[in-house]
Amino acid sequence: MTKKNLLILLIVLLPLQAFGMHIMEGYLPAGWSLIWSVIFIPFLFLGIKSVRQQLAQTPERRMILAMVVAFAFVLSSLKLPSVTGSSSHATGMGFGTALVGPMAMSVVGCIVLLFQVFLLAHGGITTLGANAFAMACAGPLITFAVFKVLQKAKCSLRVALFAATVIGNLATYVVTSVQLALAHPDSATGFWGAFIKFIGIFGITQIPVAIVEGLLTVIVINILVQNDFIKESGIFSLNSIKQIGKKKLAHENK
Repeated sequence: MTKKNLLILLIVLLPLQAFGMHIMEGYLPAGWSLIWSVIFIPFLFLGIKSVRQQLAQTPERRMILAMVVAFAFVLSSLKLPSVTGSSSHATGMGFGTALVGPMAMSVVGCIVLLFQVFLLAHGGITTLGANAFAMACAGPLITFAVFKVLQKAKCSLRVALFAATVIGNLATYVVTSVQLALAHPDSATGFWGAFIKFIGIFGITQIPVAIVEGLLTVIVINILVQNDFIKESGIFSLNSIKQIGKKKLAHENK
């Protein structure tokens, strides 16, 4: 890896001052906190299974998973104030989904959110299920689906990656708006009135943030591909990091 590319990666991954909140502690009623936690649990188990399978297949994926966690932690910790009791921010889920798949991101997202709760005192344990479902389940699954659709439509890899990341980021905030509207419906217009209010406020800050995240994801993926760290054909595939293990074995056999 060249010094220039290494410098870019360090700038991206260096721990900056963080103010991420997501949905804050106590903002959701106990009932809704429990419901979203129960909904998230099956995705977490599927994610653990996916991570175990990947590590059993290629132990060198530990390095990739660590990088994905670091990338998501930094991006999702940079907050722009938004709806009262919440915030707008990049998620890093598109980058991770491209490298380890959407199921594994439930584990990555849960780790990131727990780090933010205990290390930065942002977010919350009671809202962990809701935050994790929106960011680490809905976002990656939508990102993966959009990428596959655009791939079948013969879009270039970088265009598909950019669009999938942007839409996946915005999907996170659509789900967050649904969560907030269900918990705090408008007194006059009910759920839909609250949803339109929340999504409208989120959109002011989230659309430019999503675009920036999409561009940043493409840049970092390009650096990794150009330096033979991953294969272009392996993006959004569980085979993306296989060559690392092969290179290591070849080196040890020399």
